[in-house]
Amino acid sequence: MSDRGEQLQADVAAALAAQQPLCIAGSGSKAFLGEAGTGGKPLAMTAHSGIVNYQPSELIVTVRAGTRLAELQDTLAREGQMLGFEPPHFGASATIGGTIAAGLSGPARPYAGAARDFVLGCRLINGRAQVLRFGGEVMKNVAGYDLSRLMVGAWGTLGVLLDVSLKVLPLPRAQTTLVRPCSAAEAITLFNRWAGKPHPISATWWEDGHAYVRLAGAQPAIAAARAALGGDPLEDDADFWAGVREQRRAFFAGDAPLWRLALAPATPPLALAGARAIDWGGAQRWLRSEADAHAIRAAVAAVGGHASVYRGQATPRFHPLPAGLLTLHRRLKQSLDPAGLFNRGRLYPDL
Repeated sequence: MSDRGEQLQADVAAALAAQQPLCIAGSGSKAFLGEAGTGGKPLAMTAHSGIVNYQPSELIVTVRAGTRLAELQDTLAREGQMLGFEPPHFGASATIGGTIAAGLSGPARPYAGAARDFVLGCRLINGRAQVLRFGGEVMKNVAGYDLSRLMVGAWGTLGVLLDVSLKVLPLPRAQTTLVRPCSAAEAITLFNRWAGKPHPISATWWEDGHAYVRLAGAQPAIAAARAALGGDPLEDDADFWAGVREQRRAFFAGDAPLWRLALAPATPPLALAGARAIDWGGAQRWLRSEADAHAIRAAVAAVGGHASVYRGQATPRFHPLPAGLLTLHRRLKQSLDPAGLFNRGRLYPDL
């Protein structure tokens, strides 16, 4: 463990002895997401950085949590590789620890996998100031439940992530994006129809009467898909998808609350007021709306989905958990952080 890692462990031990809550702090690029939390002494992570082990031929990398996401991606790109879940940065100083803690995945998520699918293992400091290791650095290394993947989307409430081992993927040989005019309902039908075909689709998006589909892979496969899917090629498609991923498109601008709706991909458009966009083949919908939070969540829950506030003041930020799941969350928190040291209230107000 690095000197900084040992200092982090000592800081947690001191906080435990003093019963002092801790606020795990990376670059702050994800501070607008989730609950604000109830505060605590900052535990700075950015100095705990660096790539510990990178084996391009094995498609694995182990990196300390405070490492900048851009630095990791630049290193992978030099070897013709990438993070398959295409994580958003939301700031130049974003760290890999914050990315994993927030569980963020970009446009490629339904076609390549979510962030948790690429986590092979991790080391963390639990609420007893113990350093624990889960998983490993190979593709198949766990029998039973893999606790390392619990860190994905836990918002730092279960422990201090020291380092994480990730599976990486080769960069595609070629890429193109096709665009065509259509309604939201038509886009959902198209996205779901295409998902059942062997096309090299790596992202889909609908906004303002136009559907976009990104194709990535070998050139012959892309050419065949272009002929089958139709549509016009989009210029500067790398910039377009960066705008989607980083929420820089005009759709995301403005003061209206931004809702993230998670639905079954084939769910028809919901009768909710506000501007909307469709991502992840229909599984992720974005809604800009001033409508009542309870009404939005009720409409989404009625079709088996859930709704979270991405930007705005409605609380709770994440869709409320059923009683059974909330009990499981509390038991897990009690097991790994019995004194409740880490990021109190960051995931849910009472956790």
